[in-house]
Amino acid sequence: MSLLPRKPPSIPLLNPLRSSHIPAPPTTSLCPASQPKPKQNLLPLICRRSISAYGYTQSKALLYSTHGEPSSVLSLHTHSLSPPSGPTVTLRFLASPINPADVNQIQGSYPAVPEKTTLLGTPSPSAVGGNEGVAEVVGVGGGVKTLQKGDWVIMRRTGMGTWRTHMQVEEKELVKIEDKTGLTPIQVGTVSVNPCTAYRMLKDFANWEWNGMEWFVQNGANSGVGRAAIQLGKEWGLKSINVIRKREGWETLRDELIEMGATKVITEDEILGKEFSGMVKEWTNGGREPIRLGLNCVGGKSATSAAKVLAPGAHLVTYGAMSKKPVELPTGLLIFKGIHFDGFWVSKWSDRNPVEKKQTVDDVLRMTKEGRFKDIPVMECKWDRETKEDTLKDAVQGTLEGFRAGKGVFVFGDT
Repeated sequence: MSLLPRKPPSIPLLNPLRSSHIPAPPTTSLCPASQPKPKQNLLPLICRRSISAYGYTQSKALLYSTHGEPSSVLSLHTHSLSPPSGPTVTLRFLASPINPADVNQIQGSYPAVPEKTTLLGTPSPSAVGGNEGVAEVVGVGGGVKTLQKGDWVIMRRTGMGTWRTHMQVEEKELVKIEDKTGLTPIQVGTVSVNPCTAYRMLKDFANWEWNGMEWFVQNGANSGVGRAAIQLGKEWGLKSINVIRKREGWETLRDELIEMGATKVITEDEILGKEFSGMVKEWTNGGREPIRLGLNCVGGKSATSAAKVLAPGAHLVTYGAMSKKPVELPTGLLIFKGIHFDGFWVSKWSDRNPVEKKQTVDDVLRMTKEGRFKDIPVMECKWDRETKEDTLKDAVQGTLEGFRAGKGVFVFGDT
């Protein structure tokens, strides 16, 4: 029997295996004031939606008409949705993450921004925040073919606006979760960005031999993408060197990442030190185990140091710039080692490759259900019918604050 690690499927499985529920890790409340009060009505949430006698659904959306800081430009807008007709469906959101890119869009500093319109009845053209999330189908038009009430869906493309309680959209704009058994809304709602980014970078930028003796190196290893890369690397038999910041309690974080599947965890100080190349040589059996890929979300000297230990012909893929410093390209790495320097933007990739996106999502969720892919730490902000505008705005603004215990996520209750 072969002892080699499992090679990732060239076409990920489309029918996730049924499995028992995998409990989510403990979460932190992002906005304690919004905790829902106990309710006496035990009917399902869908039965308690605000629906008028004429079938109209009341929706609330966190939107903006001008660019600036979230606390200044976001507002909570209430509007009504008519009953769905033709190919349209009505959705009730379950969970919507607050990603840094979402905040950058609001600030006007992101390369892609959603179109502003007055379709929701706003005085000025506006856009709803958020690009990622999971929703439940609560109404279908007569022309809908593949969806029915109770199905879970994610957005097929970016810029659709997921920070809202309800939404009406055409069926073709959605990706159905084929089997939601054993999955939580947070697990599904956070799958489209970080896990997909890690999955595609690991799979698309290196010529792996899948022999269990190959490495990748990454900075920002505690990020959502970094944690996903560690777990996927372990699943596929790839060894990893992971760089984290040396802040208070970093040893605990190091142990957590190693338990998750990281081979080596070092600090930013160590990757910039003179001993780093010697450490790498020892770990890689004198360089006979090649480092075929580097993942960079920091930039600056950290990226340069990672590039210097790559094997000839390897790729350094940049997907972020947390330090706000440019990536410096040593001439020798380009001429003599043939190192490739690439960029990856999951939003553009997803929009251009909808079929591959669905395959990637399905494969990650399959591993999640089987207990081989763990959730990222999150900070929940409960969004109920009575949640105030300031609570939601504070949750978004808080994303800009330094180190946090987890990713912010709007978790919808009785809306």
